Amino acid sequence: MTDLTGKKILLGLTGGVAAYKSAELCRLFVKAGADVQVVMTESATRFIAPMTLQALSGKPVFHDMWDARIANHMAHIELSRDRDLILVAPATADFMAKLAHGLADDLLSTLCLAREVPLYVAPAMNRQMWENPATQRNAAQLSADGIHILGPDEGEQACGETGMGRMLEPEALFDHIAIALGDKPLAGKRVLLTAGPTFEPIDTVRGITNLSSGKMGFAVAQAAVEAGAQVTLIAGPTALATPTGVRRENVMTAREMHRAVMAHVAEADVFIGVAAVADYYVANASDRKLKKSNGKPRIELEENPDILAEVAALPNAPYCVGFAAETENLHEYAQAKRASKKIPLLAANLAHNAFGRDENELILFHDEGETRLPRASKLEVARGLIREIAARLPNR
Repeated sequence: MTDLTGKKILLGLTGGVAAYKSAELCRLFVKAGADVQVVMTESATRFIAPMTLQALSGKPVFHDMWDARIANHMAHIELSRDRDLILVAPATADFMAKLAHGLADDLLSTLCLAREVPLYVAPAMNRQMWENPATQRNAAQLSADGIHILGPDEGEQACGETGMGRMLEPEALFDHIAIALGDKPLAGKRVLLTAGPTFEPIDTVRGITNLSSGKMGFAVAQAAVEAGAQVTLIAGPTALATPTGVRRENVMTAREMHRAVMAHVAEADVFIGVAAVADYYVANASDRKLKKSNGKPRIELEENPDILAEVAALPNAPYCVGFAAETENLHEYAQAKRASKKIPLLAANLAHNAFGRDENELILFHDEGETRLPRASKLEVARGLIREIAARLPNR
């Protein structure tokens, strides 16, 4: 989980059944170290008790414009002045309409109008309400006014219907806000990376692959987004969820991955080759299932393109980072790989300590020597790697 220690969030709740999710969202923020001030509309208090949010946030909850606990009776001014951002979750269609038209008839709408910090809203409503032209116009106006709209999602709704309008889950909202509040050493940079295994067909049901889960590459993608980068992830076959804010393109084979990388690389400032790419493909792959009764198949292998080396050799190449998973002689093989690929930075580990696991450790090889990233969750290791990349990245 991202550390939000010292960050100050104003969490607003409006009157929707999704307000129950905001209790978990508040808990996640507090667990991450954030200072959370909750403000509710009168309607929101019909769906969840202010005492619940007070217990979770550890701070008094406000919902009355004329609350005497604020000495000057200006809660709409004072409550947001020390905050880093405001998140309204859930945000009803009515509340979005108020924001779009500058209406301020309660505490939450008034402080949103009087704010000096970024405003994020997480819509939550019935699918017809979300799809209504008036709501779509209001959403477009909010975006044009610089208000960040998070979601909505598609799925089952409280009314029993299914469609767009469901509020994002608390974990997804947490990720969005954590990204917004984090340091941005890669702000304005474009990162292209590969992750996961590749799969080289032998026939229509069998193939050559490896034990890479993709977890490390997906963690690096998330860490890069947290650092402010625009991230494009070229992913081999894996069931992992796409990290929040990442643009993903799925591929199967190494040659497909190569084509995808070369299609995007001209835009990239950084290329990170995390994927475990097959060295060979089956040149005589069958277009039907091979039968055992036909005898032992003869498999002809041809070499796959070397994606990392080809990218590194481009004129005006992006800053290239490679990965090496070895089973022995880690230092020797990693240093040799960095030299042969002609790349400035290579991250290496022992495969049996990383493949499929939730933790990892890396040794970074570079011109100045070595830097060790000690064993931790793959996301924490990825954040360490991104910090190293950001510190070494030349201006482009």
